[in-house]
Amino acid sequence: MQHDSCAKQPDYNIPPDGRGQQKLASATAAEESGAPSILERSRRTRYDGAFSPHYVTQGNPMTDRYTKVLLTIIFRALRLTVVILTLVPVTLFAQDRPPHSAFEEVRRFSTEEAIQGVAVDGDHFYAIANRRIGKYDKRSGMRVGLWEGAQGGPIIHLDSGIVRDGRLYCAHSNYPGVPMVSSIEVFDTERMDHVGSHSFGIFGGSATWVDWADGHWWVAFGHYAGIGGVPDQGPAWTNVVQFDDGWRRVSGYVYPNDVVERFEAMSNSGGTWGADGQLYATGHDEGEVFVLSVPTAGSVLELRETLPVTAEGQGIAWDRDEPSTLYSIIRSRREVVVSKLRD
Repeated sequence: MQHDSCAKQPDYNIPPDGRGQQKLASATAAEESGAPSILERSRRTRYDGAFSPHYVTQGNPMTDRYTKVLLTIIFRALRLTVVILTLVPVTLFAQDRPPHSAFEEVRRFSTEEAIQGVAVDGDHFYAIANRRIGKYDKRSGMRVGLWEGAQGGPIIHLDSGIVRDGRLYCAHSNYPGVPMVSSIEVFDTERMDHVGSHSFGIFGGSATWVDWADGHWWVAFGHYAGIGGVPDQGPAWTNVVQFDDGWRRVSGYVYPNDVVERFEAMSNSGGTWGADGQLYATGHDEGEVFVLSVPTAGSVLELRETLPVTAEGQGIAWDRDEPSTLYSIIRSRREVVVSKLRD
């Protein structure tokens, strides 16, 4: 049978086998009907059989090549995105509660005594120096009371404090003297008189803060690498001790290495338990608060997060009458700062 050499022959680029002849016949019929044929559609796209299904355009070999490379990159990027999205929740929820954002300063007061720490009750805050305590109105910032110890007297180095049932309890030590001796000194907040003392003597270090939580006293005992320290017992020896209401030791903990390194040559200056059951602690100089929890096993406190705060280390205190309100100090200016913890 003779074929007209001038007749247009469709170039379907198909293999010369039986299946190809069937495809050619089907394509010819589709062409006559005006519908795009399977073969025409297969020219436009085809599955190339790689592990990740991606489709490439046929036609110009260079166009095919670049398109294939581009689509391969896109699919690899998509796979990477899936991996990242899978891992993100693990990072976000590795802690047992959502992290906070930061402390936001809301007020600031000038004082004469804000050198070592601060305590707070319903109507007043108490700025603490080595041998002086100023009582200030929380709203006006006016000083309304003062206690001052005698030079050379038994009160040497007051530190952080807490107000409980009309009494101000302050951690106290002979810093920078050695051997380190410590006590808790008690003041009547109405009359601003010294009314009591509990002596630890030589016990665990230099008392830096005291708090009351869940029916127990908590006291930190600092250790130092420089002045006031003991050879071979640097900041890593700083420990937090839990006592019952009769000052009998119940348990004790130390800080993790990440926190100890932030103490540098000094120690843990402030600490207070939050309503969330976490311990909020500070170093000696930096504007940061370490949020820690008691471990389920062992003796090392667990660091949950580190929050920036307007402070220069030193003592801190929660305002128990204003939720999420923390008092801190800037010792270089003798200022008391009030901050809100924002979630």
